[in-house]
Amino acid sequence: MDSDPVISISIVSHGHGVMVAALLGDLEACAPPSIEVILTLNVQETLSFSPKDFSFPVTLIANERPKGFGANHNQAFCHARGFFFCALNPDIRLDQNPFPDLMDALNDPGDGVAAPLLKNRKGEWDQNARKFPTPWTLLKKMMAGDPKADYSLRSKTIRPDWVSGAFMLFPRSVYRRAGGFDERYFLYYEDVDLCRRLWRMGFRVLFLPQVSAVHDARYDSHRHPRFLKWHTSSACRFFMSNLLDEREKR
Repeated sequence: MDSDPVISISIVSHGHGVMVAALLGDLEACAPPSIEVILTLNVQETLSFSPKDFSFPVTLIANERPKGFGANHNQAFCHARGFFFCALNPDIRLDQNPFPDLMDALNDPGDGVAAPLLKNRKGEWDQNARKFPTPWTLLKKMMAGDPKADYSLRSKTIRPDWVSGAFMLFPRSVYRRAGGFDERYFLYYEDVDLCRRLWRMGFRVLFLPQVSAVHDARYDSHRHPRFLKWHTSSACRFFMSNLLDEREKR
């Protein structure tokens, strides 16, 4: 019987087969420690590759109906066997192996999740580590565009409020204990919500600026009214949830 992998990597494709193929190729070239990939096809698509093309196991899940971000990763987690669980966007590219440093950072029982620095196609920081949003900071962002960075990159390890769901590495036990992503968020704020819950459970959120990956994100589609609706709905849910939690503490 095969031994369990060290890392289970969950990738969700929304018709991103070309990107997924490139990412799997990066994983092959980086030769990280023992891994398995759980690839969820959230929409019907024909892949240009076979799961057998790679040296690591690739498990395919084909959804009958599209699911949200959190629901897809939670579904993949049910199939995961690794000591670590990684939520990884299909538009991530790896020019180095980020996993050893991320795993080393998660060496204390109080560490809940770790993330590398994500760069955009121009090589600029994608600001994937931020402070928790408020209605005021969200309004400022909508009015003035992306705000300045919340954190300096001078530190070796930063403990931000939250890190982007584009690349998150969890100890499997922590993800299970937290209950994974809240599936009531269809898209947006799942990562913010989970990091907030981790902090409140006593776990730390870690961001490693010295470890990097490329986030080849296409944000144009997110200007569509449907995405704006999802973003607004998720923001309202997060703010209301936070308000209710604060009231319960009193």
